[in-house]
Amino acid sequence: MAIANTGAALNHLTPRPVKGLFGDNYISLGDMDFTQQFLPEVYEKEVERYGNRTISGFLRMVGAEMPMASDRVVWSEQGRLHVAFDNVLCANQDGGNDGLEMASEADASLIAVGATIVISNGVNVVKARVREIDGTDVNVTPYGATNLDALGGTGAADPDLTVKVFVYGSEYKKGSGDVGNSIDAKFTQFNNKPIILRDKYSVNGSDVAQIGWVEVTTESGTSGYLWYLKSEHEARIRFEDQLEMSMVEAVKDDGTAGAGSAGAAGYEGSEGLFAAIEDRGLVYNDADFDGGTGLAEFDTILSELDKQGAIEENMLFLDRATSLSIDNMLAQQNSYGTDGTSYGVFDNSSDMALNLGFSGFRRGSYDFYKTDWKYLNDSTTRGLVADVEGVVVPAGTSTVYDQTLGKNISRPFLHVRYRASEADDRRMKSWITGSVGGNYTSAVDEMNVHFLSERCLCVQAANNFVLLKKVTPTP
Repeated sequence: MAIANTGAALNHLTPRPVKGLFGDNYISLGDMDFTQQFLPEVYEKEVERYGNRTISGFLRMVGAEMPMASDRVVWSEQGRLHVAFDNVLCANQDGGNDGLEMASEADASLIAVGATIVISNGVNVVKARVREIDGTDVNVTPYGATNLDALGGTGAADPDLTVKVFVYGSEYKKGSGDVGNSIDAKFTQFNNKPIILRDKYSVNGSDVAQIGWVEVTTESGTSGYLWYLKSEHEARIRFEDQLEMSMVEAVKDDGTAGAGSAGAAGYEGSEGLFAAIEDRGLVYNDADFDGGTGLAEFDTILSELDKQGAIEENMLFLDRATSLSIDNMLAQQNSYGTDGTSYGVFDNSSDMALNLGFSGFRRGSYDFYKTDWKYLNDSTTRGLVADVEGVVVPAGTSTVYDQTLGKNISRPFLHVRYRASEADDRRMKSWITGSVGGNYTSAVDEMNVHFLSERCLCVQAANNFVLLKKVTPTP
């Protein structure tokens, strides 16, 4: 029986003591089955096919991270200064139409007898003086009229009108006494609970003993050679990304779903950025800034910001399509230059305006600075769902009352609180267990690298944030 792939198959060859070309020491490809001289050419440098894969950095740009010792953070936000009501019934009382029906006695107590108010049905406006308050009924005497006919029809045949009301002042006669109302300052209290995030990376002892090197370039810009901890490095980056994604995406379990929900299993959740804006902020659906009414749509957002805190400087974090549509919207506002593109910022020189991506602009009294948010573009994060087009984040700080410190403090509108004390800092913990790599904490032949963090996001003055959402499905 013949033995294949051995040196016996090469007995027709005569080795030479020097590197010389002879007819009897030539090895053909068919003679190479037994050897591994022809190894594949291996590139040691890793190909960066996806570029910088990390999406973290958003919270570092717009907020801050601060420690806390409790398992819940509580803050209070100031209420409105002026007294105003929406959806007030203009009821027919005693056959007339001179009364307002408040939603509760508490609402009625905010208006004093003698207060002067503005009443509007959205079209017509009547100004009146409050003459009497009885429970939830606020009876008024209009200026320049005998009743509130200007707001609509009167009589039992007409349904009660829904109007808007706000107090603009008061009027009393000479010598009047014990007038006005004492109104306590209104505030709204919010709280959030940190969640514990964990992950780990494992490698067995045999793989550690077989060292293989690979040249890499990390997301932080450094480069060099790594061996078996290459995967640990990526596990750490992935966990750091999840720390930020959790602060953006986290939701609270409201406890209404009953058995089978996360809350029933003891997982309360936390309030992330998107949940806070949808609950307490402004949401604008299906924005089309690149269309014929693009600027009008943007002005609608500005009018809503006017009703809130009117923070002058805001940052736009957008997906690619929305960012480009805003660029097109701005370019259409000036007919100067080719195809309506204005180069005014660049001394009207097209050569200086090679980059047509606007980084900042001013509209009305507001300054906006926009940038692409990679989290909304990446096909393995929100880019996969593609329902959020961007977020408008106010710049600067807000003043709130901190329940723990017992005083007013200034905080960024958006910031992260993490658990920490002198004994343990849980901002970003990592430790090694197992029996490999010099750590002998178990009998298992492996090394485990553990990651842990406990944190939550505080979205203060969420009424100044705008979430741009796409609710119309894309074909």
